[in-house]
Amino acid sequence: MPFPVHSPRADASTVDLPGHVHRRRFFDRVGDGVGGAALAWLLSRDLFGGSGLLAEEPAPQRLGVYDVTPKKPPRRPRAKAVIQLFMQGGPSQMDLLDPKPKLDELHGEGYFDKVAADLTGPEQAGKLFRSPWRFRQQGESGLQVSELMPHLGTVADELAVVRSMHTTHPNHEPAIFKYQSGRLIQGLPSFGSWVVYGLGTENQNLPAFVALSAEGSPPVNGSQNWHNGLLPPVYQGTPLRTQGAPLLNLSREVAQPAGALTVERDLLKRLDRIHRRRRPGHLQLDARIASYNLAARMQLEATEALDLSQESRQTLEAYGVGNKTTDNYARRCVMARRLVERGVRFVQICTQRQIWDNHSGIVAGLKKCCGRTDQPIAALLKDLRQRGLLEDTLVVWGGEFGRMPIAQLPDKKNLSTAGRDHNPRGFTVWLAGGGVKAGSVYGATDELGYEAVENRVSVTDFHATLLHLLGMHHEELFFEHNGLDEKLTSVFEARVVHELLA
Repeated sequence: MPFPVHSPRADASTVDLPGHVHRRRFFDRVGDGVGGAALAWLLSRDLFGGSGLLAEEPAPQRLGVYDVTPKKPPRRPRAKAVIQLFMQGGPSQMDLLDPKPKLDELHGEGYFDKVAADLTGPEQAGKLFRSPWRFRQQGESGLQVSELMPHLGTVADELAVVRSMHTTHPNHEPAIFKYQSGRLIQGLPSFGSWVVYGLGTENQNLPAFVALSAEGSPPVNGSQNWHNGLLPPVYQGTPLRTQGAPLLNLSREVAQPAGALTVERDLLKRLDRIHRRRRPGHLQLDARIASYNLAARMQLEATEALDLSQESRQTLEAYGVGNKTTDNYARRCVMARRLVERGVRFVQICTQRQIWDNHSGIVAGLKKCCGRTDQPIAALLKDLRQRGLLEDTLVVWGGEFGRMPIAQLPDKKNLSTAGRDHNPRGFTVWLAGGGVKAGSVYGATDELGYEAVENRVSVTDFHATLLHLLGMHHEELFFEHNGLDEKLTSVFEARVVHELLA
């Protein structure tokens, strides 16, 4: 039976050793320079080793072990890694991937009564509002793609587009919780945490779950987007910096003599065993120890994995690195490819805050959103394909909901200020790679793009389908907590959308 997750916090760095020597103070005193390394070695050999204080001892009997070592999925997986491209704010489906000729025809007619209950700003509601952009058929599949995304059009035949998504809340925070964790409330495991809980990761020198957010622009709901929730803390996502050092204080400012680091790590391992023996089943302590050990292993590999100077000029230009508009998002897309290439299980890329939340000025706003992301995303898919990674990597694009077919008018007299309000009843996502039916479209909204009406796909169905592609079943992936079997899909009815599978 799993341990309780929410146990009292323990800080392994401040627990007393016998003789009132603090772990941190001990290494502060003896860990600097050649003399410190020598003293640490002597103490480990003579003082601690001789007394048996830090001698190797068998690990205590424990109720269970939670780690991120690779685990074989119960079913044949179609994908081994996930790159989640989360478009926070709610992209407008009828302006991007779900064209509506009827909306053009009925432009300017009233529709308020039918959508009033779902509007977050009813006082600003306008008339039906056609898309300002044209659509073109792209690729052999003939997928209709907005002129706002010319680069995505070049990879149309890689996409499985779902036009019939729907969710349960019209506001950002709960809808994001639903998209990321399966329910409308905070404190539950994110999708990425469930994935690494079920599968572990192939590379033990890098985090299993990496979050790449824009510097200085945290996503709505912050770390809840990559939080472990009620799962053991070892499954929480690790946010990495995209500029400078991947993690602050990852590398030492002063180089250590040869062998000193090995001696120090050995002592730390022995101290960790003492703490674990005194506190069996303490998941937060286990997670902290695992984090320290991972940080030590990451000192070389994380820096190398995120070093874009190793990429060719042609590759960086293809993504848009160096271009003022695309640079930020492009860098994170290149990093995502480099991470999955090195065995990281789950990479999440959030856009800068809620750039897709176009309540007003959608003509300029949506153009800016696509300008930042279109080229990097298309380049990512092409790069994964060229390197033979796309077959094993599931790329997921989407936001928490869609937009309304009517205009939202902050200035009632000026249509140029028009935007679109939130719409939980119908929106579009797409998948690529990892066993999906490339070049396909599934489901449909009504003739105006307001509500999913054909082959409806709930967020719960979507999660079940993604788990299936990774070789897991949504009913079998659970964690016992407070006497309940908690699941990503919770108690909601869920189905795997087999029509999306190749």
